[in-house]
Amino acid sequence: MPLVPPYIEALRPYVAGMSPEAARLRYHLEHVDKLASNENPLGPSPLAVEAMQRTLAGLHFYPSGGAALRQRMAELYEVKVENVIAGSGSEGIMANIIRTFLLDDDEVLTTENAFIGFRVLAQSRGIAYRTVPYQDWRYDLPKLAAAITEKTKIVYLANPNNPTGTIFTRHEFDEFYSHVPERVLIILDEAYFEYAKDHPKYPDSMHYRYDNVITLRTFSKIYGLAGVRIGYGFAHENLIANLLKVKLPFEPSTVAEAAGIAALEDREFLHRSLELNARGLRLFMQAFQELGLATVQSQANFVMLPMSSPDQADRIATKLLSRGTIVRPLHAFGLPACLRISTGAMDANERCVENMRLAVMEEKSCPSPTSSR
Repeated sequence: MPLVPPYIEALRPYVAGMSPEAARLRYHLEHVDKLASNENPLGPSPLAVEAMQRTLAGLHFYPSGGAALRQRMAELYEVKVENVIAGSGSEGIMANIIRTFLLDDDEVLTTENAFIGFRVLAQSRGIAYRTVPYQDWRYDLPKLAAAITEKTKIVYLANPNNPTGTIFTRHEFDEFYSHVPERVLIILDEAYFEYAKDHPKYPDSMHYRYDNVITLRTFSKIYGLAGVRIGYGFAHENLIANLLKVKLPFEPSTVAEAAGIAALEDREFLHRSLELNARGLRLFMQAFQELGLATVQSQANFVMLPMSSPDQADRIATKLLSRGTIVRPLHAFGLPACLRISTGAMDANERCVENMRLAVMEEKSCPSPTSSR
């Protein structure tokens, strides 16, 4: 019997992108813009920072396990505390879902090239991981519904989706749900919910309080709290009760919980973050299209650019990096010919556009012999 299960041996660990400091040293740059990790360029919510500072004198006490955040969420969304769970980011809750509900013969189902965090978690359980292709970079919900088998236990849907930024609509989800057996759990990962919630066709999962739907959300994106790891979820009380048996008893941390509760009250910060992101998306879409680049319409805080080949994507990413703009090549997602670029502060966005213009000009003037153009 091997010490390490074969499905763990076969996993590739998550590899973070290059840090600004590493890029500065490698390319001898004075300034670097990191537009690779979908982080809030405004930083963390100021109210959250103040709340975290107030907790520091009490860090010798164990956390409450998210009790205060669960209570606040129950009040905001008019549900019972028993319908809410808090964790170390939405991925922390996702990990507990995998541990709680999957048996060895179960299968999970999602789209190809879905959020890499879910794929790693599911495959670390050693169960069958099945996918269907995108349709125009969007979830193909009819094909997903048709792919459900007797062994399917979980269907994972991210809306908006990472890394494409696309959404599926209320009508599409309603039609999909009508074909899903009650025994199948649906994870609705809404990490980018705040960016898409005002879209007229967006299916806010809190309007789908079905017994087999689990909503996941996070404070990492719009509230700028990626570094403290705080997320939450909603589900039927029976599902939450079983998740609570598995989650670490003192998760999330005292500091993270305080940050999350305070961030919910920071309306001014939320508004500024949404406004800045909208401006960044408009700039990117217009500029990249004028440069002749393919773009995918995004409802999140990033844009995905499909390139003509993996080689071109690598070359463009390297050219941008050498000029001080870090973007995310999507090899790890299974999309080696694509780049993902997060919106940043407007000066960083403008530098990105200029660096992209120079990179595209170089591509046209010195085409690679391996280029498909």
